[in-house]
Amino acid sequence: MKYLYYPGCSLKGTAREYNISTISLMNTLGAELFEIENYSCCGASAAESVSDLLSYVLPARNLAIAEKMNSESENNNMDILVPCSACYLNLKKVSIDVKTDPKLLADINTALSQEGLEFKNLLNIRHILDVLKNDFDINTFQNKIKLFFNDFTIAPYYGCQCLRPYHVFDNPEKPDSMEPFIKAAKAEVFAWEMGSKCCGAAHMNTKPELGQTLVKNILKAGKDADMILTVCPMCQMNLEAFQDQISKKSNEKFDISIVYLTQFITMAMGMDDKDTRLDLNLSITKDFKKKYLNLKNNAALNREN
Repeated sequence: MKYLYYPGCSLKGTAREYNISTISLMNTLGAELFEIENYSCCGASAAESVSDLLSYVLPARNLAIAEKMNSESENNNMDILVPCSACYLNLKKVSIDVKTDPKLLADINTALSQEGLEFKNLLNIRHILDVLKNDFDINTFQNKIKLFFNDFTIAPYYGCQCLRPYHVFDNPEKPDSMEPFIKAAKAEVFAWEMGSKCCGAAHMNTKPELGQTLVKNILKAGKDADMILTVCPMCQMNLEAFQDQISKKSNEKFDISIVYLTQFITMAMGMDDKDTRLDLNLSITKDFKKKYLNLKNNAALNREN
């Protein structure tokens, strides 16, 4: 399988572990990724506050470049794979909205013409979770599992943007698309109701009290899990980077490992540390490190015997 790959900004900066583990995982699954050439920011959550048109032109620029790459490729029916939920939402939004607004499409292309680009809305934009769930049989993962997380309880956290407002690959009220990967590694799915609740997104900076309250609710609900899995750099950052601040303000200790889904799958496949890059995560707890190291050591002993 071949995909055009849009990492966006975060995966080349604060979420490098997500980028590295995604590429490692897709390579192991036999998929080829073609990074969109000279890609730029999708606008994130800031562009819309500056200009409505800009919030469409920025993602459309990347899609226009992807369309050009696709047309020049021998395999010219590639989907666009997007790990970042915010990027996925912005790219998906422009693709959906221009279908019913020809003037918007014309305005976008007037702006893009300055760079010699044209957006035709030809390609399918897909979140990494959608691709993993629907393009690969779960047996493909099960057959590659080398570390079984039998004694781990794992809470899947989806956040908002990969589920809403576009109900493409999961139920936004009761999502469960991460669960087969957790179960394939023999781990227990943590039972909770916070999987699709908002983490506050950029409000962590603009309205920190609101953002920290939302994150606290998620961390409190998941505190008995061994780890919380995410598929969004914004969610990951909010859940892992503010645990100390929230603990001090609430007089309640929050110390929870937050891990990307792609990291967890590469861990379960027994891949090298350079492929998982847990060293880049901000909130891998001492207890988690000890438990994970014991798991790896026991697996190594079993292989020797």
